Amino acid sequence: MAETLAQLQQRFAAHLRDPERQPAPDAIARRRMQVYRELYFNNLQSLLAANFPVIRRTLDDAEWLSLVRAFCRDHRAHTPLFTEIAQEFILFLDQRPADPRYPWLLELAHYEWIELALQVSDDALPAHDPQGDLLDAAPLCSPWCRALAYQWPVHRIGPAWQPTQAPAEPTLLLARRSVDGSVAFSTVSPLLFRLLERLEQFPGHSGRAHLQALAEEAGVVADPAFLANGTAMLQQLRERACILGTAR
Repeated sequence: MAETLAQLQQRFAAHLRDPERQPAPDAIARRRMQVYRELYFNNLQSLLAANFPVIRRTLDDAEWLSLVRAFCRDHRAHTPLFTEIAQEFILFLDQRPADPRYPWLLELAHYEWIELALQVSDDALPAHDPQGDLLDAAPLCSPWCRALAYQWPVHRIGPAWQPTQAPAEPTLLLARRSVDGSVAFSTVSPLLFRLLERLEQFPGHSGRAHLQALAEEAGVVADPAFLANGTAMLQQLRERACILGTAR
């Protein structure tokens, strides 16, 4: 029985993903199939290298190409969109056993992906009062801001330094996109990180309620000095455009 078009397409795709184990369709000339293989792999490899430049520079050529080949062979993506392939790569890393040589690889990939995710985000800014009272009204977080917690110091990992043991304390970072589209990262204190978490979890609470809850969690009194310091943190977040203002 002659091969159907659907069967030919399945064999064609299987060979592109895993040319070492899946034979090429007989109906396609060998030289042409080689061109297709090179186009597929090289384009995907270039896209991933652009999305994960630190990982690409940190792994040697053989390790990097082997990782991309495994992604092509083993992962079944849920989207054809180029802008979402990086997220598929993270899912692939999350689902495979961690490489003991690079125990930080998944977190570093996520850290690099966040920059792309914020750059391409089309989330509209919600209605807000940019000059609202951050203490007595409800502070409103920007959708272009992320509070990030990692086991590894991902912002320091690169070709010159790859840690072998995770530090005792987590790495807490703030990622934010400016109006010009650029993305910046900064380290934050545990208290500021927890404040950002609460702002996301309880968007309708006033700044005062958030600060009082933080004081209770820390086992301290929300006295005027604590509230003043907390108000300064809220104002700092507004200046960084992580807080847009207050909800309307």
